[in-house]
Amino acid sequence: MTALLEAAAVTLGFHDHVVLRDASLTIRRGSRIALLGANGSGKTTLLSALSGALEPSVGVVRFGGQDLRHDRRNLREHRRHVQLVLQDPDDQLFSADVTQDVSFGPLNLGLDEATAWARVEEALNLLSVTHLAERPTHQLSYGERKRVAIAGAVAMRPEVLLLDEPTAGLDPVGVAELMATLAGLGTTVVLATHDVDLALSWADEVAVVSDGGVRQGTPSLLLDAALIRSARLRMPWQLELVTRLGLPVDPLPRTIDDVLTRIGR
Repeated sequence: MTALLEAAAVTLGFHDHVVLRDASLTIRRGSRIALLGANGSGKTTLLSALSGALEPSVGVVRFGGQDLRHDRRNLREHRRHVQLVLQDPDDQLFSADVTQDVSFGPLNLGLDEATAWARVEEALNLLSVTHLAERPTHQLSYGERKRVAIAGAVAMRPEVLLLDEPTAGLDPVGVAELMATLAGLGTTVVLATHDVDLALSWADEVAVVSDGGVRQGTPSLLLDAALIRSARLRMPWQLELVTRLGLPVDPLPRTIDDVLTRIGR
């Protein structure tokens, strides 16, 4: 299947510090990709390049097979299709209240007001924050601010949603609710995380950032012990348990029910 969005052999960094070298990532329409790596490995840097916020010094980012050009007109068009939500929601929330914040993107697309507000209402509903519509953003909890930041991106109706550590700082119920919401969006999602258990249970592809490169494949890639060590991660508990018990890993056990079935419980 043709890539919807891709980073092709990109080298990325800041000043003289190279973070990623000759790194590639292919994002196909409808896929759910977990971008895994330790803190500081380059996950955010790669997402920034995919969003157009950072230009590679070598290599290209492509959307729909076309190279991304970093001029104002092309970046504006790119952001109609690709939206990045940063790890810290306070880096994105700047309006007085929730509705103003979520409406900023659609209104700046030049949509008529009826269409823009319909998008805002849809996004607030999808992220279950309709009841916060008139709430000042500074009065929101951390989890609420995360949802509102994602709602602002969803209101743009992007084809690709890039999420940088969206579950960081959330309690377990908050994580479960957010992941259920993402599953219902029906858009292509790339989620940067170091939570390997979450990646195994949610993603249909994983991409592991290690030593300045990216290795992409099915979730079975998480069985590669050498790769997991080099990325400063750990094997998901489901995979570690079945391998220690000497049980087959095909098909890949993703949930506790899968594990119990494998051991005959």
